[in-house]
Amino acid sequence: MLSGADPGTLTTDPIYLVCTHGRHDACCAVRGRPAAAALTAAYPDRTWECSHIGGDRFAANLVFLPHSLFYGHVPTDQAVALAQSYNEGTITPTYYRGSGAHPPPVQAAQHFARTADPSLSINALHPKSITQPPPNHWSITLSTPDSSRIITVEVRADMITVDGQMTCAAQPPGQVRQFTLVAPISTQPAGP
Repeated sequence: MLSGADPGTLTTDPIYLVCTHGRHDACCAVRGRPAAAALTAAYPDRTWECSHIGGDRFAANLVFLPHSLFYGHVPTDQAVALAQSYNEGTITPTYYRGSGAHPPPVQAAQHFARTADPSLSINALHPKSITQPPPNHWSITLSTPDSSRIITVEVRADMITVDGQMTCAAQPPGQVRQFTLVAPISTQPAGP
């Protein structure tokens, strides 16, 4: 019998979480369960079905640990390929939603930086500094994988209305926060 006092075993092995919380939103179960089954067939000891992780409109939702990488709209036939890329240390941009290790403005900055200077390494583009001059506007400095350069990205967040379902059960319209690039991305050599 397990007690709540058992801390478990620390590991850095990949763990694949798939949201299958159909009670929260049917899409998570309908799209998540097949993705979970595909991952379980390939990685039975590393795949877990989990409860709500946010972003129902992105079902099937996957989270890869320990890096806390979020993927959305994942077709069942792509789930295992995403896990394989993750195991090799790379991000797959097509379904990538960001990293839960960073706040949303940093995730947006990383997205824009990857479009300008594509680095698919999981360990690329770590935030070095975050400033928020006016409300809903951020200046974020990221480091390149080899730390030879820094990339500065300025983003702004606005709430927009979309004429679409935010979840399987919701009625349109819906509102989402959208990040936009507000200045050209600048790249410079890292200091000594």
